[in-house]
Amino acid sequence: MRAILPLLLAVSLPLAAAPLHSQFLPPDDQALRQEAPTGQQLLQVTDYSVVVGAQRQSDQQPIPITASLQMRLKGKPLSKGATISQVLLNFDAEAGKSLKKPVYDEKTRTLSLNYPVSDYRVVMDLLRNETVYVQFLTYANGHIWADLHTGTVRSR
Repeated sequence: MRAILPLLLAVSLPLAAAPLHSQFLPPDDQALRQEAPTGQQLLQVTDYSVVVGAQRQSDQQPIPITASLQMRLKGKPLSKGATISQVLLNFDAEAGKSLKKPVYDEKTRTLSLNYPVSDYRVVMDLLRNETVYVQFLTYANGHIWADLHTGTVRSR
């Protein structure tokens, strides 16, 4: 029995586990994800809303008008210890502009992601036709990965 106990313990201990949904990560060509992630937020999207806004600051001349396109995703957290409750997708219309990095705010339990406005139709198509997941991974080396992905889908 003593010889079996260490074997049973070894089998029941979790391995340095890959994150849930790691099969949807792209190749790690720059070796940024060599270590196990220090944190993961994984959400299955159940609801979404779209806000197209315009803003005019009347106290400036000439009067600047800005417009925004934002999507709010809500769903259920799937990863162990996940606290995420919503995801804000901001779509930026300025082509060639460097997008802001993904940010998770623990206080509001909100992940903010930025995409070019050209990705809006793709995201809407996914939300209308597939089960969509949002994944946010952080690594000890400072690397951050965030994505929207579907599960595996059979071709028709």
